[in-house]
Amino acid sequence: PEKRSMAMGLVSAGGSAGQVLMVPLVQGIRLSSGIATSLFVLAFVMLLIAPLGMVLDRRARVGTPVQETPAVPLRKVLGQAAGHRGYRLLSLGFFTCGFQLAFIATHLPEYLSLCHMPLGLGATALALIGLFNMAGSWACGWLGGRFRQHYVLGWLYVIRSVTIGAFFLLPKSPTSVVVFAAVMGLTWLGTVPLTSGLVAKVFGTRHLGSLFGVCFLSHQIGSFLGAWLGGLVFDLTGSYSLLWEATVVAGLVAAMLQIGRAHV
Repeated sequence: PEKRSMAMGLVSAGGSAGQVLMVPLVQGIRLSSGIATSLFVLAFVMLLIAPLGMVLDRRARVGTPVQETPAVPLRKVLGQAAGHRGYRLLSLGFFTCGFQLAFIATHLPEYLSLCHMPLGLGATALALIGLFNMAGSWACGWLGGRFRQHYVLGWLYVIRSVTIGAFFLLPKSPTSVVVFAAVMGLTWLGTVPLTSGLVAKVFGTRHLGSLFGVCFLSHQIGSFLGAWLGGLVFDLTGSYSLLWEATVVAGLVAAMLQIGRAHV
């Protein structure tokens, strides 16, 4: 159990390796052969990795068995989670995480083009985010195993929001974009091992998949709004300024909720 947070951090870091490799590849294919071809390449890669899930052996055990909590019906666990203040705050924070990340991942390239940055810098920034997230996810998992995870999660939101605000307010240059991508990468998916670790700590691991899935649903609703509202606001105002400001405010609110929860 004491290694769970770090293990989730390593898994999140491994996922970013794909972002580092695939974003430049797909960007190159899109420029040379068009969007449709790049999408077919992504679909083909997904088909290649799908069989790997079939060879996973859930019966395999590594090390000593972990003592599980007594069996409780899933419906009862979901009811307990819905009434648990910390779980609701955790889900709300994860909503903010999705809102911030989807807005940046979807609209950063277009925003950079509006700032007259070099063509392709957006794809480079997204690849750098993935590269630095490999270290950031592992580091957040490691920190979550040594300090109170609420504190680590709260400070992650603070660092991310301050970084977004500074990037939005300061003059844009290729150097500032690279620095922004690096710092954002260090905080990008560090929320995953911390959030899953907190869920497991409070409710055990028997229904971790379902309970973390509900949290992740909140994350994805935030992702939808971040991507959609970014386009809507730009269409209405011709600017992304309102959404940049919203991501900063939302992150600071999430930070206060998580740090405040750590005192309860």
